[in-house]
Amino acid sequence: MIRKLASIRQCTELQAIPGADAIQVAVVDGWTCVVKIGDIQAGQKGVYFEIDSFLPVDDPRFEFLRKSSLRKMGDTEGFRLRTIRLRGQLSQGLFMPLHLFPEVDPAEPVGTDLTERLRVDKYEPPIPADLTGKVIGPFPGFIPKTDEERVQNLLEEFATWQGLSFVVSEKLDGTSFTAYQRNGHFGICSRNWELSDEDPNSYWKVAAETQLLQKLGRQNLAIQGEMIGEGIQKNMYKLRGQHLFVFHVFDIDQHRFYSYSETLDFCRNNDLQIVPLVSADFQLPVKVEDLLRMADGPSILNEKAGREGLVLRSADRKISFKAISNAFLEAED
Repeated sequence: MIRKLASIRQCTELQAIPGADAIQVAVVDGWTCVVKIGDIQAGQKGVYFEIDSFLPVDDPRFEFLRKSSLRKMGDTEGFRLRTIRLRGQLSQGLFMPLHLFPEVDPAEPVGTDLTERLRVDKYEPPIPADLTGKVIGPFPGFIPKTDEERVQNLLEEFATWQGLSFVVSEKLDGTSFTAYQRNGHFGICSRNWELSDEDPNSYWKVAAETQLLQKLGRQNLAIQGEMIGEGIQKNMYKLRGQHLFVFHVFDIDQHRFYSYSETLDFCRNNDLQIVPLVSADFQLPVKVEDLLRMADGPSILNEKAGREGLVLRSADRKISFKAISNAFLEAED
C-alpha cells in the first residue's frame, strides 16, 4: 500500500480544548489535529497531511511552519510534520481547509491522494555513511516492500476485523533489510535500493555474519526484517554491533508470504532471530484508541526504552498494519 502523505479527508468531529479560545481539535479518521477555531467545520472536507510529511519550503501556504518545523533532508529544506502537543492536546499532522488549495477540485472524493500534486515527500532522517553503500539498482519489483499502513487510516477495516486472530510483534526502531535469492542471484536491499557488495556497508556485513547466502541456498526466497544496533537510529536497545530480526519470509515463485508458523520454523531451523513476539493470538479491542494505548510500553529488547509500537498481522499474512506508540512519536526529534 502506497502511503498517502497528503489526501482529501473529512473532519468527523470538533472538540474543545479546555482553556483555549483560539484553537480546537479536529478529528480526522483516527487522527486528532489542532486547528484554528473557525477554519474547519464538522463534516467539512479538507486536506490532511500525515506526520512524517516533508512539505515544500517555497509554498507560502506552509510558511507558518517555518519556526517550528524547518528541517533539512539531504540538501533540501522543507517543513517536517511530527507529533506534538499544543495546550496539552495531542496533534498529529496538519488539517487545512480545502479552499486554500485551488488546484484541488472540491468535488473530488474523500481519500483522493494529493501527495504528488502538492509536492509532498516523506521525511527520512539522515542515514549514516556505513548504511548507504553503493547502489546498483532499485528495489526489486518482484518482492513487496515493507511499509504497513497505520491503524488510524484504517477505521472502516478495523471494524470488520473484530473477532479475527492476529500475531502481534514489537515494531523495532531500525532500518529495513531485505535479502533474496532468485535463480542463482543473491541480493541485499535497503528500503528502496539494491546495494553492491563492493562498497563495505552494514547490510552486507550482517548478511555475511548471519550466513544468509548459505541459508537461502537455491530457494527463490526473500528474507525481510529490521536491522538494529550501533549506528542505526539512536540504538535505544543499547546493542553492540548490528543485528537482523526477521519479520517476513517471502516465496518469490509462489508470490506469497510464509504464514507466522512457517516463518517461525524457518528462522528456528536457520538460527535466525525473529522480531519480538507480543502475542500469538490477539483479538482487536473495539476502539482504535485502546490499541494505540497498548502500543505504549517498554521494549522487549530493553525494558528501559519505550517501544516504537506494534505490528499486527493475521496468521496467513493477508492483513497487516501497525500501531505506533504516541509516546515514542512525541519523543522524536
